[in-house]
Amino acid sequence: MNDITSPSVSLSSRLKGETAAQHERMHRLMERGNPFSSREAYARFVAAQYLFQRDIEHLFADPAVRAAVPDLDSRGRQQASRDDLADLGAAVPEAPIASVGVSMPAALGWLYVSEGSTLGAAFLFKEAQARLGLSAEFGARNLAAYPEGRAQVWRRFVASLDSEQIPFADHDQVIAGANLAYDRFGELLQHHFQLN
Repeated sequence: MNDITSPSVSLSSRLKGETAAQHERMHRLMERGNPFSSREAYARFVAAQYLFQRDIEHLFADPAVRAAVPDLDSRGRQQASRDDLADLGAAVPEAPIASVGVSMPAALGWLYVSEGSTLGAAFLFKEAQARLGLSAEFGARNLAAYPEGRAQVWRRFVASLDSEQIPFADHDQVIAGANLAYDRFGELLQHHFQLN
């Protein structure tokens, strides 16, 4: 049996395994926040999403991040979240950018959390459509798939993670970055849904 921290285990596999508890914690926070109970509740989720996506897109200016993820400009949902808030008649929240000072390789961990949430947002998008009457053109842009489709864009990101450009020695820092990103999104959900 392979040790999960051995060089033979891919970075994407380690990220999935070593952040599984964090991923589950986000599910529980979302359940407690119940964002699809009303458009007002959903707007609280979008406010959290907007601030998190702003943190993510702050990382896009780093040349090392751009080199590691060549299609970076096609990613990120800050503007989509901002447009959704306008659709919902909700204020755009203000807060300091939490990713200031984050750089490679930890920045890849932050991107992993964001890209994973885009992949997993298919269910949330269906809920927004069915329960709140929202769409990719109104209110739920931040949950919509990329034009190329979720799976294809996710596979390209995983290929970037698992490329030889990301040396094994950097893997722990990428995972630490992912945990910090999960912590940040969890704090945002707790704040916007007023959860203890």
